[in-house]
Amino acid sequence: MRPAHRITVLLADDHMIVREGLRSLLRAERDIEVVGEAANGLMAIKQALELHPAVVVMDMTMPQLNGLEATRQILKDNPSTKVLILSAHSDDAYVEKAMEAGASGYLIKHSSAHFLSDAIRGVQKGNTVFSPSVAQHFVKRQKSLPVRKARSLTSTPHLTSREAEVLKLTAEGSSNNEIAGVLGISPKTAEKHRYSLMEKLDLHDTADLTRYAIETGIIESHIQLTIIG
Repeated sequence: MRPAHRITVLLADDHMIVREGLRSLLRAERDIEVVGEAANGLMAIKQALELHPAVVVMDMTMPQLNGLEATRQILKDNPSTKVLILSAHSDDAYVEKAMEAGASGYLIKHSSAHFLSDAIRGVQKGNTVFSPSVAQHFVKRQKSLPVRKARSLTSTPHLTSREAEVLKLTAEGSSNNEIAGVLGISPKTAEKHRYSLMEKLDLHDTADLTRYAIETGIIESHIQLTIIG
């Protein structure tokens, strides 16, 4: 008997054999249901609008519209949806761009099937999930922040209680709409607080805010380092 509330998933990859493989792997998971597939970025956006999946498993490189742009558009139209990037690229630049686009996780395509299902569950809960190799390198980068940024951590500007709340929720992967719901403010006000934080802390995007929150102990890192399978 399947659970009453399953995690709905949209698969976006331009290779049919990859989509078929992912669908076959996830079919065995009792709490996960693949509700749609997309062969390009534009189709992924259209399917996300129609199906409102909890999680989109997104290939980075696709025709018509790449995974990064598709991610931005999907999250703009469906702020409660989580995007999990599944890519053959492990370069820092790709990971950084994916996080800046709003992705909640980044997996390398040779990750084990078991790790994929756990990653889907993780991002659906609001965690940030990486493949072990990506996560380990991400942590090393955090420990070797540029001197300018490291100094800013030792002289942390005073944050109001509301700014601290917004920072924590942002670093935990919440969208402006979700922050607004938790704090009882408007999404526009939540967005203003986020931009105010970036200006005050001399940071430039959500990925920077997340690193800052982890480095200063505002949140514990949700990076998944366990190798499964």
